[in-house]
Amino acid sequence: MKRVITYGTFDLLHYGHINLLRRAKQQGDYLVVALSTDEFNLKSKDKVCYFSYDKRKALLESIRYVDLVIPEENWEQKTIDINLYHIDKFVMGDDWAGKFDFLQDQCEVIYLERTPEISTTKIKKDMKR
Repeated sequence: MKRVITYGTFDLLHYGHINLLRRAKQQGDYLVVALSTDEFNLKSKDKVCYFSYDKRKALLESIRYVDLVIPEENWEQKTIDINLYHIDKFVMGDDWAGKFDFLQDQCEVIYLERTPEISTTKIKKDMKR
């Protein structure tokens, strides 16, 4: 069984997120999603989520491509997660291209093209108008 992991905040879940999760799942048999906690988003990303961690987790768990949701609590946990969950492929959107190449000695690192016309940032900006 090929295990895949991806990381993200997944706030204001939209079809770009679904596209990423679908394509990540196509890379293997079992998809682990490491979901950024509210505390991690605030302290390390300077981000306040519209939906709480628990609500975002429930949304992700309802998506057929997602097999397991775990908390992302810090930047450094990726190497631990790869070993703990026996990960074969690490998948992120291409806006992160090159940032996680250091993980290539542990697993295959793949950057998937983002859905170009949609992002949570764009949704938030559009809603402010």
